[in-house]
Order: sequence, then structure tokens, then C-alpha cells
Amino acid sequence: MSQDELIYDWNALPGSHDYEATRVELDDETLRDGLQNPSVKDPPIEKKIELLHLMVDLGIHAVDIGLPGAGPRAYEACLALAREITECELPIEANAAARTVRADIEPVARVQQATGLNIEVATFIGSSPIRQYAENWDVDQILSSTRDAIGFAIGEGLDVMYVTEDTTRSRPRTLARLFSAAVEAGARRICLADTVGHSTPHGVRRLVRFAKDIVAGTGESVKIDWHGHRDRGFGLANALAAIEEGVDRVHATALGIGERIGNVEMDLLLVNLHLLGTHNHPIDRLSDYCRLTAEMCGVEVPHNYPVIGDDAFRTGTGVHAAAIIKAMQKGDGWLEDRVYSGVPASIVGRKQTIEISPVSGLSNVRFWLSRHGYDAGDEALCEAVFGLAKKCDHTLSQDEIEAEIARIEAARA
Repeated sequence: MSQDELIYDWNALPGSHDYEATRVELDDETLRDGLQNPSVKDPPIEKKIELLHLMVDLGIHAVDIGLPGAGPRAYEACLALAREITECELPIEANAAARTVRADIEPVARVQQATGLNIEVATFIGSSPIRQYAENWDVDQILSSTRDAIGFAIGEGLDVMYVTEDTTRSRPRTLARLFSAAVEAGARRICLADTVGHSTPHGVRRLVRFAKDIVAGTGESVKIDWHGHRDRGFGLANALAAIEEGVDRVHATALGIGERIGNVEMDLLLVNLHLLGTHNHPIDRLSDYCRLTAEMCGVEVPHNYPVIGDDAFRTGTGVHAAAIIKAMQKGDGWLEDRVYSGVPASIVGRKQTIEISPVSGLSNVRFWLSRHGYDAGDEALCEAVFGLAKKCDHTLSQDEIEAEIARIEAARA
């Protein structure tokens, strides 16, 4: 039976979005928005550089190297990352964040001048009525700041991405004025920001369509980015909705770290785009990318985190294990990796793992013993380990299993 016949894919029925024909870029915000999470550590520069190389290994197209106007430490990190990209000729574009004020944009220009690296400045300003009310701003003030900041950035030789913070709670008329003014001033990319994770996929679709109409009306070639947060749990779904509506680039962070509870998870976005046929670059170093982020930022990866967590490809359930073992016995690695897994472990450099737990069958026990160099045909040994599992309230550790084996062997001596 062919592989195509073994999985009926409802995701690819006629009328579905053609992801294989979709070309979307990814912008990694781990080293800027990711480090704004209040529970993470700001890692040393050498670790940031190591992560930068892993981004390249994963085929990520662009990286936010930070907000150099935030202070000397932030400036030095941005400078070091820009130099690394230039000196190593890394195939990744760079952008840096700045408020729509000259004092924030000037350090970005200095980094560009010092390294010779073309840097896109992401100038951001709040656009929603609730933000305007809290800040005592009006739209005319925002427009004035927008024009001045973009004009200054263009004069400094920077490309400009104009970011309207809280876009998903902003009035259409305000956004139309801001986008048009930004493009007229020289911005060639606008970013739609779901700054507080307010949007649903339906809202994303409407907003992207609206923004595309405004951009088309300018007559200029302007790209559109999506920057989402996951306060309501819609981060990944919103990113996919934005892609389906035709945005040019999506922002995300490793493990979803970021302001409050974080951003779209770059790792999960990569996996899904790879499976959907859009991201064709190998992602076998995804675990390294996530583990390094966790280590250098001082965060823990939950055991049940999709794809990367310890339990992602691990089962102690009898029915599940039996199916995987039968697939292994057929000598079919493709089948083994998919019969009980929606994500093939091999694409991220991992393997299916079978454990022994209270819900295991004898097939789990026999398989485990065989894989660890014991006689899986020893029925008394199998029954002893199986009996131990049924008495426990947890998955057995290797030490527990081997202690039981030692007990059986000692009794036989």
C-alpha cells in the first residue's frame, strides 16, 4: 500500500489553502520580544550568537537583533549580532526595534554604519483608542511622530518596517491614515501587531484583508508582517490565518517566550509549515534551538510541550506501543514514525520511545527488554516486570526495571 493511501488528509481537501504554493518568511523575535518576558534571563552575547546560527540552520529568514536604544548592554548585543551576520556571511536578514522617536532610531543607524549590515528598523507606536486614551495621545500626534521617525530613519539609510502596536484593537479609519502616512514617508513594510493577544483567526483574516486593500491603494510595493501574542491561546492559529490571507512574513519566538505569556511559538510554526509543505528547509536541529533557548533564558520546557517536550514521542500505553512495535517489525521507518504520531519524530531529529507503565501491555515489556539487551523470550521475567508495572502509579524508570530484573535473577541463583 502506498504512503498516500495510508493517511487520508482532511487538511488538503479541494478548497483548502494551497500551502505548497505559499511563500512566507519567518522573523525570529526571540532575542528581542522573547527577552521581554519577565521570567527569563537576558543571556550572554555568546549564547545569543549560538542561537543565531541555529536560526540559520533552521532556514529562518530574518532575526530581530534587539532594541539597541534600550541601553549599553542592549546596544552591544545588537552590534555583536550584526557583526556575526556580516563576518560569517550568514544568510539571514536583520531588523531592530525602535520606538517612533529619533533617540531609538539613531542607535540602529550606528549599528548599521559600524558593521555595514543592512538593518531594517521596526518603528513601533500604539494605535488603539484605549492606548491613545491612556497616553493622552491623539491621532494627529501619532501621525506627526510617524512621519518624523520614518523620515529620520530613511535619512540615516535604514529600511523601515512600520509597526502599529495593538493593531487588532484599532479603528479602521485610524489604521488607514497611519498606514498611508507611513508608506508616503518611505516605509516599505507594515506590521500588524496583536500586541495583547486579543484577536481570533476570524479577526486576523478581516484585518489582513483590510491592510492589503490600504497598501494596494498607495500604489507602492509594501510588504505586510504579522506579529501575534497568545494571551487567549490563539497565537499559532492566528499566524496560520494570517499566512492564508497572504501576509509576507510572520514573527515568532523560540518556545513562545515573550511579553506576558508570550508570542507565536517559532518551533511549532516551523513544524506545521514543514508538514504543510511550505517550509522545505530541514528542521532536524529544532530540539537544539529550543534546548539552547531554555538553557540560556532559564526557562523549563514542559514535559508535554508539543514536539520538543520529553513526552512528545514517548508512550507507555499498550495499544499505542503495540501498533508502533508492529510497524517496527515490518521494517518500515515511515510507518513506525506515523502510526501513532501526527508529527514524525525523525523530522526534528528524535525517535519514538516505548516505556513500561500501569497501562502497558506485555508487548511493551518484551520490547523494552529486547532494546536493553535482556531476553525478551523469558516469560517469567516478562511477567515479573509486567506485574511490577501493574502495581505502580507511574511509568517505570530504567533503575526500577533493572532492580526488578536483578531481583528475579538473584532468586534464580
